[in-house]
Amino acid sequence: MRPTLLDKLFADATTLPGIGPKLGKILGEFTGDKIIDLLFHLPSNLIDRQYRPSLTEVEDGRIATFEVEVMKHEAPRRRNLPYRILCGNETGYLSLVFFHARGDWLGKAMPEGAKRMVSGRVERFRDQLQIVHPDHMLPQAEFDKLPIVEPVYPLTAGLSAKVLMKAIQAALPQVPELPEWQEEEWLKKQGWSDWRSATQAAHRPENMAALEPTHLARARLAYDELLAHQLVLALVRRDRKKQQGRAYQSAEALQKRLRELLPFPLTGSQESAIADIEMDMSAPMRMLRLLQGDVGSGKTVVAVMAMLQAVANGAQAALMAPTEILARQHAETLGPWLDELGISWQLMTARNKGKLRKESLDALASGDVQIAIGTHALFQGDVAFADLGLAVVDEQHRFGVQQRMALSTKGNGVDVLVMTATPIPRTLTLTAYGDMDVSRMPDKPPGRKPVDTRVISMDRYDDVAQGLGNALQDGARVYWVCPLVSESELVDLAAAEDRANALRAIYGDKVGLVHGQMKAADKDAVMARFASGEISILVATTVIEVGVNVPEATVMVIEHAERFGLAQLHQLRGRVGRGLDKSSCVLLYRGPLGETAKARLGIMRETEDGFKIAEEDLRLRGAGEVLGTRQSGLPAFRLADLEAHADLLPAVHDDVKLLLERDPLLKSPRGEALRVLLYLFRRDEAIRFLQSG
Repeated sequence: MRPTLLDKLFADATTLPGIGPKLGKILGEFTGDKIIDLLFHLPSNLIDRQYRPSLTEVEDGRIATFEVEVMKHEAPRRRNLPYRILCGNETGYLSLVFFHARGDWLGKAMPEGAKRMVSGRVERFRDQLQIVHPDHMLPQAEFDKLPIVEPVYPLTAGLSAKVLMKAIQAALPQVPELPEWQEEEWLKKQGWSDWRSATQAAHRPENMAALEPTHLARARLAYDELLAHQLVLALVRRDRKKQQGRAYQSAEALQKRLRELLPFPLTGSQESAIADIEMDMSAPMRMLRLLQGDVGSGKTVVAVMAMLQAVANGAQAALMAPTEILARQHAETLGPWLDELGISWQLMTARNKGKLRKESLDALASGDVQIAIGTHALFQGDVAFADLGLAVVDEQHRFGVQQRMALSTKGNGVDVLVMTATPIPRTLTLTAYGDMDVSRMPDKPPGRKPVDTRVISMDRYDDVAQGLGNALQDGARVYWVCPLVSESELVDLAAAEDRANALRAIYGDKVGLVHGQMKAADKDAVMARFASGEISILVATTVIEVGVNVPEATVMVIEHAERFGLAQLHQLRGRVGRGLDKSSCVLLYRGPLGETAKARLGIMRETEDGFKIAEEDLRLRGAGEVLGTRQSGLPAFRLADLEAHADLLPAVHDDVKLLLERDPLLKSPRGEALRVLLYLFRRDEAIRFLQSG
């Protein structure tokens, strides 16, 4: 039950002045429909009415306040013209301009001969000073009641700035004093006030500095939100650790035979990850581990080693990939190894239909199949395993937390290993995957040559297109990735088709095309022709999936590279440099470049270290975009900015760890206050983990 002292905060926003049912609905979709949701909606700008110059000295473009006399109303002669009110004082003249105005209302608000305080953004139009739609036109006595500095909030369609500000300002006196959930020493050290004062201060900024994420009030509120989030992750993780798992013996003999089959020795980070996983799987608790490996770091081999440990102990293992292309590719890579080791396996995708699907399902349910490789089709309702012991999820950022929970229900005490080739900065790893143990694999397998990366202007397109001929003569294969033109796949497709036609004019039927509008089977067929060498140039939208493996491909051309994020550029470059031949990546850009685009392309030229690139990506783009999709599993924060508040995360992490060691059930005074915090941020589900001990 939510504590009663939070009742006022969880009252409907419609109890505030100016918010009726219609606006309540708009707010519900925009900020949330409770008073607390409005308090979590912080101002993004402010209007400062302290600037009160004379009309002759006012700076163009600034918000300014004047006392003026209303001299004359000029109603428009035609409907599409504006309504004007001419005003002035001893320092000059000022026009107030209104479009679609109600003249009768303006006549009452601004009667000729009256004195009024007028405030708004001043601009010059044909040498005349004017304010279009002033923010305020009031008698002096009423104007004096306004705050001199007024917060400006992010808005949505149908919601006006005045109404929203009025509602939030009316909500502030209702903010109760809550018990302090932060350590007293830490608060003092940071110079932070209590939660109530910080909330009031955040909504009553005195200057532009008060809008910065590092401002004392905002930093305090961000810490609270991060604390609630990390506390939930820690409680979920603790609960999982208590759940009965299975202890698997080591699979040394099988793993030794696999090492002998591999054409290369394992890297130090592969060995370290294998040791982490073996230790998890040999303990009687469930494993939930994230394996972060850069493009081409050899995660698949690590996953097979884990699957062998489950199989050697009589359990089944499943490997789930986000797309059919990737599932088939895993089958092609792993199949020969598993056959050699005498382990039964099968590929399960949505294409398995009718009799074939029934046979596959029966084999899984009876335990005749030891390892299943497939897409999310593996976890549909009618798929039953005889004894699933380990689930491996490839490309975690395609699957949310819900899917990783669903895996566990397909067996008894299932261990879960999640792999991603998207290097994630440490701060985001803590935030998005705090419920997991993490192994990082920064090493590249021996023999991998660096990819020669060049940044070239689109003006030299002809040179680049003609230059591919030399590479093709040497038997190379080329990816040509077309730009993200817009959010529309159809527009992207048109660009890709144009480029494919232009390259066919030079290289004929050696050019193939894949894009997101194609059926999976057609896409696979083109990819297979590229892999076999039947076509040598593959023009693609960004559909060429993470993990697509054609070792003979040694050239990657990315058109309009300035439109891609760093992580995406890094993933695309990772499609080449997989064989023994020297590879190159050409980043074609259309100038002039903005500062961010310039920095992004510069980093790509300097380094191939995915983890370094991920940190830079976070710095340049902010957290929301780094993991790509909105379903990335990354929580949406209202008060914390992962980029600006990154330095708070380690402190939050340590705070939670120490707290749960000292007070595991949150029974102390601080523990009770933290329960209030969890309710405040709607993390009620975490409370049941406390109740279950």
